[in-house]
Amino acid sequence: MTNNVKHFLNLSDIKPEELRGILKNAHALKKLKYNPPQIFQGLSLAMMFDKRSTRTRMSFEVAMKQNGGHTIVMNMGEMQIGGSESIESTANVLSRYVDAIMIRISDHETLIELSKHTQIPVINGMTDKSHPCQIMADIMTIEEKLGSIEGKKIAWFGDSNNVSNTFIEAAPLFEFELILALPEDLHDQVPAGANVTADIKKAAKNADALVTDTWISMGQEDDKKGNDDIKKFQPYQINSELMGMAKDSAIFMHCLPIHEWEEVSENVAKSPVSVIYDEAENRLHAQKAILAWCLENSGVSIQERFAF
Repeated sequence: MTNNVKHFLNLSDIKPEELRGILKNAHALKKLKYNPPQIFQGLSLAMMFDKRSTRTRMSFEVAMKQNGGHTIVMNMGEMQIGGSESIESTANVLSRYVDAIMIRISDHETLIELSKHTQIPVINGMTDKSHPCQIMADIMTIEEKLGSIEGKKIAWFGDSNNVSNTFIEAAPLFEFELILALPEDLHDQVPAGANVTADIKKAAKNADALVTDTWISMGQEDDKKGNDDIKKFQPYQINSELMGMAKDSAIFMHCLPIHEWEEVSENVAKSPVSVIYDEAENRLHAQKAILAWCLENSGVSIQERFAF
């Protein structure tokens, strides 16, 4: 085991050329979808969850298994972490059992603390602060549909959350324009330096991609405040009128699941401009490349080397 552990925690931790290398390999691995190289043969990924998951669990599990590895899935209620065992102790034990960890957990600081004590790569499957795997899949999708993301205008509508935070982080790294259309009372929650407006027309005008997410976070569906927020966000719904202000070639994106039909109208979500299922599939291929990048110089044997 070497000490050169490469975690995938925040996009800003990684050099832009390395991020572009990951995407290049993601495109290559997608082309090998039906003949996947067994690059993870003999390797194990621990997958840790503190909330329910569809895309994150399925995409990481299939990514490892298609390429020769295997996974161990545990939720926090099945583990000692946070109970009778410290994060440090759990990190040290897992470092002796598996080759990498993917953790999807609400508390971003727990993710960071875990990574400080492991001798193996830790991948951020999602926290309340950021969602880097999703943004890598989103950028991959944009490039498939529209070409290089450099110079493209990406317009975000609705709430400020972990996905929008990571888009903000990605914009200077991949050199695209990002504008966020949010209710004014949320503008002070947006990370410094972001281009934010309450004007939906300004955001949509000549955009290459219109992007949104749910207005109510997981677990808050029955919360009164969450239901009151729906009224505040209604003017930010992506619908045909808003799509009509974007470029003719513009696409609609959503990381899923959709709250039907709140943040997007049905006629947009089910139209040819919607790439939501391409986006979902690309989680699989982007994460294959992320796993390969993390494991490449982390003391294990990757069966086929990539051009990182």
